[in-house]
Amino acid sequence: MIEIDGSYGEGGGQIVRTALSLSCLFQRPFRIFNIRKNRRKPGLMPQHLTCVKAAQSITGAAVKGDYPGSVELIFSPGRVRTGTFSFDIGTAGSTSLVLQTLIPALAFSGQMTRVNLTGGTHVPFSPSFHYLSEVFLRFLEQIGIRIRLSILSYGFYPRGGGKIQADIFPTQKITPLRINGRGNVLGFNGHSGVGNLPLVIAERQRSALLKKLLREAETFKTAPEIELLEVPTPGKGTFIDFAANCEHSIAGFTGLGEIGKKAEAVGEEAAAEFIRYYRTGAALDSHMADQIVLYLALCDEDSFFSSSAITNHLITNLWAIGLFHDIRCSLEGGVGEKGKVRLKGSDAGTALKRTNRKKGEIYERRQNISGKLQPRSTGTHNTHRQNGRDKRQAAGTG
Repeated sequence: MIEIDGSYGEGGGQIVRTALSLSCLFQRPFRIFNIRKNRRKPGLMPQHLTCVKAAQSITGAAVKGDYPGSVELIFSPGRVRTGTFSFDIGTAGSTSLVLQTLIPALAFSGQMTRVNLTGGTHVPFSPSFHYLSEVFLRFLEQIGIRIRLSILSYGFYPRGGGKIQADIFPTQKITPLRINGRGNVLGFNGHSGVGNLPLVIAERQRSALLKKLLREAETFKTAPEIELLEVPTPGKGTFIDFAANCEHSIAGFTGLGEIGKKAEAVGEEAAAEFIRYYRTGAALDSHMADQIVLYLALCDEDSFFSSSAITNHLITNLWAIGLFHDIRCSLEGGVGEKGKVRLKGSDAGTALKRTNRKKGEIYERRQNISGKLQPRSTGTHNTHRQNGRDKRQAAGTG
C-alpha cells in the first residue's frame, strides 16, 4: 500500500485528488494522512468527499476515513466500471475538480462513460466550466483524450446547484505535448455572464476587461469577442471567462463576482491575469501546467512546455504522481517565475496490461493452492457414506 503524507509541499486537496485518480487507474491502494493539515479547516471537505465517493463508485473500492474533517483516508480500488454515474456535491464545491479526478481511469476503461455532476461550476480556487471546455479539453484532445462537455445549470458560491454532463470516450494511448512558445496571439473569445442579476453587470464586466486589455496590450490585431450571457442558476452570481487563442497554444482566464465586489473589478481581475501570462511569452498558463502533467506522465515519450509560472501546486502534483507511476521530470525556473517543464512517464496502456496480468497470475496461483488443499479422496469418501446407508437400510435401521 502506498503511504502518502498529505501535508507535503502545497499540502492541499490536489494530493488527495491525484492519489484517487492514479489509484483508480492502476488499481493500487493507498493510505493518506495529514490531509490538508495546515488549512484553516483541516481534513476532507464536501468536495473532497464527493471525489472519494465518485472514485469509490467507479471502482467498487473499500474505503475507510471518508467523513467530513477526516485527516486520514484508506482507499483500495477494484477494477474500473463504466456506464452512467451521477454525483451531487451538495454545496458549491467544484464540479470541475470532481470530474478531473475521474477522467484518467475512465478514459482508459475501454468504453464511453457518462458523468453527471451537481455543485459549483464557477467558484473560487478551481477551473470554471468555461476554462474546462475552452482550454483544458482542448489540450486533452491534443494528446489523445476526447470528452464531450455540456452545462445545464450554473452553480455559484454559496448556493451551488450547477449541473454539468461529461461523456468520456475511451482512449488507448497518450501522445506527447511539445510547445516551447505560444507564438502570436491570434484572438480572444469568451463570456461575461450573470445569473439572476441585471445584465448591465455583465456589460460593465466586459467593458472593464476590454479597456484594461487594450490599454496594456495595444498590439492585438483583433478585438476580443466577449458574449453577454444570462444564465440559469438556483442562486445568484456573475463571472467573466475568456480564452487567448495563440499560434501554438491556448490559455484561459477568469474573474468571479461576489457580494460587495464591483463589476469593474471582476473584468479587471481577468484582464490582469492575462497580462501577467502575456508578458512571460510562455505557452501554457500556470493552471494548465498544473493540470496537464498527470496526463503527460502516462505517455512514454518526452513532453516539454513553457509555463507562465512554476508553482508549488505543480511541484507537489509531480511528487504525488511519482508515488504511483515512474516518471522523469525536470523544472527550470523558480517558484512564481516563468519556467520550463520536461516530463517523460511510461505508457498507461502497457502499465495497465502489466497490472491485469499480475492480478491474473495471483488469481491463478490462489486457485491452484485452493485446489491442492481439497481432500484427494472425496469421491471414495462419498461412496463409503452411500454404502453405509445401503447397509443400514438393508438391516431396517435407516
